[in-house]
Amino acid sequence: MNRRQSAPRLDFEAAAIYEYPEHLRPWLEALPKQSGVYFFHGESEAMPLYIGKSVNIRSRVLSHLRTPDEAAMLRQSRRITWICTAGELGALLLEARLIKEQQPLFNKRLRRNRQLCSLLFKGDKPQVVYAREVDFSAEPGLYGLFANRRAALQTLQTIADEEKLCYGLLGLESLTRGRGCFRSALRRCAGACCGKETQEEHDSRFLAAMERMRLVCWPWKGPIALEEVGPTMTHYHIIHNWLWLGAVNNLSEAADLLRTPAGFDHDGYKILCKPLMSGAYTITELNQ
Repeated sequence: MNRRQSAPRLDFEAAAIYEYPEHLRPWLEALPKQSGVYFFHGESEAMPLYIGKSVNIRSRVLSHLRTPDEAAMLRQSRRITWICTAGELGALLLEARLIKEQQPLFNKRLRRNRQLCSLLFKGDKPQVVYAREVDFSAEPGLYGLFANRRAALQTLQTIADEEKLCYGLLGLESLTRGRGCFRSALRRCAGACCGKETQEEHDSRFLAAMERMRLVCWPWKGPIALEEVGPTMTHYHIIHNWLWLGAVNNLSEAADLLRTPAGFDHDGYKILCKPLMSGAYTITELNQ
């Protein structure tokens, strides 16, 4: 039998493995129709198999139960629990924290990345800097968040190709004094390396292309509370340097959370930057 004939058989075999998880029915009736985080638990009491979030926990959990691709996780699940939040923002933040803390077997994203880096440009050549070395919440001239050095340099190379920038002036390759780079002879570089354009013109194009990736430094003097109002509850998200410290029901409860050291948080930045800058939420500055 050739490969074309065997493929449908494999699909049939994979589908045949899936059976509706009847053993999870006792947990379905109480599922809420509001925002929050949900957990699929296996035999272990300490670590869930999967953590997810939704604006409608009930709808999202039921969709898992009808997904053959998740048959392995469903067979191992023994119970389902959840935590309700005021809205989608709280669900996103709580999910990100819990996945990093508990490392569920069936979650493949939102893992802590200890090599997180950015591109720093202060008028010379851009350089790759790491979150463990530079305060990403306060350092001006930072562009992009990257999983590793290779990803940062690939982005830099792509911008150079699109804007006809010089690899040498960007630190991507070495230059011979008094000679243009190889790409300038091929007209892939506009020639800042050999006097065909000025360094200022070169850098201006580079910064214009990078601007869409600029990191926004923390715009407040200290921690803040973001008010999220939901249909059944209101939460105040306590945030400092893009790190979500937690949520409280009223501002008088924020003091304990403010004792947590607030280093830059990658996932917090990605989740919070747009909501905080949009003006859509009530923000209260807090005293430490």
